[in-house]
Amino acid sequence: MTIELTMLLYSVFLTFALILVPATEAILRNGARTQAGARDDLPEAPIYHKRAKRLVHNMLENMVMFSALVLIAHAAGISTENTVLGAQIFFYARVFHAISYLAGWPWIRPVFWAISLIGMGLIVFELF
Repeated sequence: MTIELTMLLYSVFLTFALILVPATEAILRNGARTQAGARDDLPEAPIYHKRAKRLVHNMLENMVMFSALVLIAHAAGISTENTVLGAQIFFYARVFHAISYLAGWPWIRPVFWAISLIGMGLIVFELF
């Protein structure tokens, strides 16, 4: 398996871990029975839960693009230093993005998001 595909796999693991954050918080707050139900009348979620849900949404949006780029490069037989570096930058930037997002650190979170875009940009560059 190429390093790019490995970084994609790690990103899938990261995405799954991030999905578990608000799910676990909701179970701890509301109980498993309530969370297993229709969840129509839940009390308003705390800020941390809302932040974690936004993080998941952001990660899913970025995974769509990253996955497509890695798979296109793989299908085209393109694996260069730039695609490897781009995939690694994407993954590690997303880890730090997640930490800063959950911690609520202003200004640094968008920096990590931008760095992850640079990682994707390196892959795009090699596709042309």
